[in-house]
Amino acid sequence: MNVNSLCQLTSLLLLLVVGLPSYASSLWESIATPSKGGPVAIGAYNNGCLSGAVALPLNGQGYQVLRSQKLRYFGHPSTIKFIEYLGREVEGYFQSRLLVADISLPRGGRFSTGHSSHQTGLDVDIWLRLPKKELLPQELNQPSPISVVDLKQYRLVKKNWDKRYFDLVKMAAQQLEVARIFVHPVIKEQLCLTESSSDRLWLRKVRPWWGHHYHMHIRLRCPEGSTECRAQKLPPVGDGCGAELLSWRPQTKAFQKESPSTKAKRKIKVPPKQCQQLLVEG
Repeated sequence: MNVNSLCQLTSLLLLLVVGLPSYASSLWESIATPSKGGPVAIGAYNNGCLSGAVALPLNGQGYQVLRSQKLRYFGHPSTIKFIEYLGREVEGYFQSRLLVADISLPRGGRFSTGHSSHQTGLDVDIWLRLPKKELLPQELNQPSPISVVDLKQYRLVKKNWDKRYFDLVKMAAQQLEVARIFVHPVIKEQLCLTESSSDRLWLRKVRPWWGHHYHMHIRLRCPEGSTECRAQKLPPVGDGCGAELLSWRPQTKAFQKESPSTKAKRKIKVPPKQCQQLLVEG
């Protein structure tokens, strides 16, 4: 490491320690190219980075990428392969296309807005919209989300719910490489009610979480051999459709709750040493 790189790294660590995580976020967002070397997911989903990232082609078979100007379409090769597979399946089954939102930045790391996860190239947001026609460039750059949940009344917006969304979530959850899928608790309730077969194991992976009322957040497992990747514990046993899901229900009729990440101050996390190195590599 040269003197300039060492100074940059020292400055970054000082900023993190004194409490300026947003500055560190902007550093990740200022890098437009992946690092050299083989693909490695490093650290935790909410405190890590990505070496050797691969860019998802912006317009592939069965999908399109939203807000590509943010450069959040990079991921671990296993994630890119999964998205391309899901796109082909959606095109074949529904004659429609996926709308792919955030994956990760060129070297992973923290976003300045939106998420605390998506840092290791193993998370991807898929919108709950399945258009049959390709979106125009302006629609892709400034897309309009369609919520399927009435947040104040804590209930499904039936006119916005498409039965294909059930099939889409189930299709994704049944893939072995998928660890979790986050959706709003109301959406999880709908999935639980809709599943009429004895095959309910996939519902274990579908986890309720605030904020996911117009998209699903798919999280992949750490790739095989990724010793630097920190996996989560397995979800609780069962389909999660009983007491656990009921515990998310509000106690009052009129209700609106923000995602915890928008209300609580984020704790400062110093990224792994390998990530600090990625910030100063050429």
